[in-house]
Amino acid sequence: MPVSAHPEQNQAELDDISKRIIEQLQEDGRRSYAAIAESVGLSDAAVRQRMKRLIDSKLLEIVAVTDPLRLGFTRQAMIGVKVQGQLETVAQALESYPEVSYIVLTAGQHDLLVEVVCEDDAHLLKLLGRMRELPAVASTETFMYLKLHKQRYDWGTR
Repeated sequence: MPVSAHPEQNQAELDDISKRIIEQLQEDGRRSYAAIAESVGLSDAAVRQRMKRLIDSKLLEIVAVTDPLRLGFTRQAMIGVKVQGQLETVAQALESYPEVSYIVLTAGQHDLLVEVVCEDDAHLLKLLGRMRELPAVASTETFMYLKLHKQRYDWGTR
């Protein structure tokens, strides 16, 4: 889920029961309404309603997370992009690239940080060539991932 640069605009209060429901799903995203209801002390219907509200409000998204390495995508990288011109135009163009997992507009040395997942180094090289052909892209700097040390999905509950 995207994170706003202005957190006060997206601030949402979660009560303890909603947090416990989310924690149950973070442990096992396939957990049934009945199992969650038993754990948090609500009825199945109440859990279903709360989950619908959380999903409709975009506080919760239920997805399957895959491991790119186990699927044959052996090269992951973060690419810092310097832009001369319309930042949003470059970000929108990069959204269409299937290799891009997320894009962050940032301040500092780079205007954009772009995380990519590629099959191998040759694939990454072709992707960099496509990125550098975008008219407003001034330069790129690639940070190769050697090992994923930590990844979290438990924001807002712990």
